[in-house]
Amino acid sequence: MKKIFISSLGLLLAAATTQAQSDYTAVKQDLAKDKQEESITKKEKREERKELRKLEGPSVSYQAKQQFYEDFGDIPDVAWERTAAFDEATFTKDGQEIKAFYDFHAELVGTTTPKTFADLPMAAQQYIHKKYNDYEAKKVIMFDDNEYNESDMLLYGQQFEDEDSYFVEVQKNDKRIILQVSMDGQVSYFTALR
Repeated sequence: MKKIFISSLGLLLAAATTQAQSDYTAVKQDLAKDKQEESITKKEKREERKELRKLEGPSVSYQAKQQFYEDFGDIPDVAWERTAAFDEATFTKDGQEIKAFYDFHAELVGTTTPKTFADLPMAAQQYIHKKYNDYEAKKVIMFDDNEYNESDMLLYGQQFEDEDSYFVEVQKNDKRIILQVSMDGQVSYFTALR
């Protein structure tokens, strides 16, 4: 009786192991397929965004100006400029110069404000001093993303996914590069200026 019970238990265990391996393989294949589909979807969204970003005509849109008024209120002396990608408003609020960027749909993508090297997270300051010790920090701006707009931002001729970041221009002789600094102090190379 024990032998029958033990052999039945062995067969049951072997069947369960085989089923578990089969389930594991199926889950692994499903994850790979999901990852591939997600990659395709992200690529399609990026291509779609690039098409939506191009503005036509030389004039700033009326809708962008109206949205600016809703976003920031009645600010005097706003300077408007239309670029290939954005309608840009430069203004002063609370003594701070701000530049606001509006996309094809006249929605706020984000703002930039001048900052100082001391405004960077301490971890970023230490990393830049160590890694770029023979460079001089020239200019720092902070990009504040509008989390409700999925449009990517374009700074220094480079497109990047929308997230709050600092951009630091460092220079050594006539070589200038831009570093991107996350709000938690992670530093990465962004682009070179010519």
